[in-house]
Amino acid sequence: MSARQPGVAYDGSFVPSVQGLRAIAALSVLMDHFYDMPKGGVYDIPNPGFLPPLWPWLQSVINVGGHGVELFFMISGFLIPASLVRHRSLGRFFFDRLLRIMPVFLVLHVALFVIGPIVGYKFFRGIDVGSYLAIFTANLFFLQDAVGLPIAQQNAWTLTYEWAFYIWFALTFVALRFGGRLMAAPLVLLGLACMLHWPITAFFCIGMFFSATGFRLPVSGWMGAVAGLVCGVAMYACLVLFHPFVALVPGFLLFGMVLAPRSGIGNLLSAPPLQYVGKISYSLYLVHPFVLFPLQMIGLKLVGMGFDRWLLWSAFIGLGLVMSLVASAISYELIEVRLRRLLDGALRGPLFGSLGGKMEHSVSS
Repeated sequence: MSARQPGVAYDGSFVPSVQGLRAIAALSVLMDHFYDMPKGGVYDIPNPGFLPPLWPWLQSVINVGGHGVELFFMISGFLIPASLVRHRSLGRFFFDRLLRIMPVFLVLHVALFVIGPIVGYKFFRGIDVGSYLAIFTANLFFLQDAVGLPIAQQNAWTLTYEWAFYIWFALTFVALRFGGRLMAAPLVLLGLACMLHWPITAFFCIGMFFSATGFRLPVSGWMGAVAGLVCGVAMYACLVLFHPFVALVPGFLLFGMVLAPRSGIGNLLSAPPLQYVGKISYSLYLVHPFVLFPLQMIGLKLVGMGFDRWLLWSAFIGLGLVMSLVASAISYELIEVRLRRLLDGALRGPLFGSLGGKMEHSVSS
């Protein structure tokens, strides 16, 4: 088992296995919602809503899917440092982060706040204008948790962590580059404090380590595939059974194998279906709750009419999977590709053609 690959740090090039890992992260969160949403928000009685009676072990397996977000955090920790260096300026870096994150989020955000009051979605029932505007604004700037207001988009809570990481890493990088270790030290201590308070943020560190070094864990063939799967299962299990810091060990081993060229698990993740799902994974992650919600409402009404729970749950999963993938593919093409291209063409020139020199701090060596 070789531990080091040529080249010291990640250069920002495309890594197919990371794209495949994105797919696994998004699909695992989707799997968790296949279990959670049929309950209809009821958790204090057995088999609520149209969720059929499942074996306890199957419930445990499905319920760990929400921890796909830790995979996303590892991936961000790996990609963001190289992205910042490649952009050569804070302005361009954050501009592209906005273009990457905000178009899909904003379209869904506006749609939710237009349609939500009409259909009586969650907190919109009986909401007053002041609360509406407060929740709209807080969620728009990912501050809902900080000010104690409801989360609007079901999965957007992780974007708060993502933006905090982008800002923290950029500030720390600039402080280290221009002010040395003494200036960066308070930011590093702030990062450590955040990890202690929000332990799942430690998964960003796994990605940062592999981004900064050439350390990899290449285990080839079927042994590598099995080892990667075992580490993935162990990571998810540790996140449920133990403190998140315990899960860092199998998470570290998993990511090291995922990044190694020609590793067994890397080859599995490079399969074409996972590559496509990985490409649309951001849309899939944000869009699928909107797709599943009407199916959830239909299922809850039909179970009250006496329809079989197994039939309803099977239909919910089958239709939900197909419709989520189709909707996400459309969202990717129309919003992530076409709208993003339009916004890029309209804004990049005016921002960085005339104002770029004034607003940017170079971070290139």
